[in-house]
Amino acid sequence: MGTVADLGIRIGSLPSGPTASVVDVPGVGLGHATIVYDDPPPPFGRGVARTGVTVVDLGGDVWERPVPAGVSLLNGAGELTARSQVDEWGLLETPVFLTSTMQVGRVYDAACRLLMAEQPRIGVDDVIIPAVGECDDSWLNDPRHMHVTDEHVAAALGNARASAGSGVAPDQGAVGAGTGMSCFNWKGGIGSASRVLPDGHVLGVVLLTNFGQWDRLTVGGVPVGRELGAPPHLAPPPAGSCLGVVVTDAPLDHSACERLATRVGLGLARTGSTAHHGSGEIFLAAALGLRAPRGEPPAGTPITGRDLDPYFEAVVDASEEAVLASLLAAHDVTGVEGRTLAALPVDRVRHLLEGRS
Repeated sequence: MGTVADLGIRIGSLPSGPTASVVDVPGVGLGHATIVYDDPPPPFGRGVARTGVTVVDLGGDVWERPVPAGVSLLNGAGELTARSQVDEWGLLETPVFLTSTMQVGRVYDAACRLLMAEQPRIGVDDVIIPAVGECDDSWLNDPRHMHVTDEHVAAALGNARASAGSGVAPDQGAVGAGTGMSCFNWKGGIGSASRVLPDGHVLGVVLLTNFGQWDRLTVGGVPVGRELGAPPHLAPPPAGSCLGVVVTDAPLDHSACERLATRVGLGLARTGSTAHHGSGEIFLAAALGLRAPRGEPPAGTPITGRDLDPYFEAVVDASEEAVLASLLAAHDVTGVEGRTLAALPVDRVRHLLEGRS
């Protein structure tokens, strides 16, 4: 396992924050609950679990103080709940929960219960629609069993809140929602990166990477995938998905957030993504700088026009880096039917990059 810094490359010109992750954004946290077990098949067991939950927490009571947000769709074979509400109102009212495809309902239910317990006005003054995104981890995980419990969702949310302001880089790779995911037929999962803007604001990206074909993997502009050759184990089909979350502390409105979210796709393309037919590339961006009490107009003046250009640059560069972070932080994982996804060989990748310098 390694990091992007271990490869000796720098993506873009904007500096990273101290942890090179989304927790560099003030008040924002990233936490996981990883679910791994091997039970005998039914009726005696729960099957093979290589899955989990990841939460991006936006700080404070998001229902009481919603944040401007926007969603962009590159390819639609996936799901993000609350998308239509974000499209209509331009606001996000909950943390962002990530999990596997057939666990969305469980995570949604658990999120409702957890957030109602914290905020007694939910369900009285108004209802809540949690934002839950998914990717398909069924290459390694048995999807016919409902592995996720309320306790897992609570643990991921608690870990996210504990990470905010800690100054400690969060776990990445084969953790939480990323436990069973594949990226370019290598082991993928959770990746994150951050950028500090010239105006002092911070932007972070979190990706759940589950996409790509091995021969298209590109690192720092080098066609590493073709030079590495095929992974050592049987590869999943070339489809998959990528859920992306962008968060900044800048004062951006709904329109600007939509535009930021769209730029995640450019970062994925740099690494070799072509957004296959069966892929779900769904991107959500949220900005904390204009949040206001529920029912009140956003406070402050939004950044608009050409002043957004550095933010677009930050999203593209951080998204490219987050894909690589998800690969470099991962470890080999064997799951259902003995299938194995190997971790990207960091030393070989470094050697290939050194040969091009």
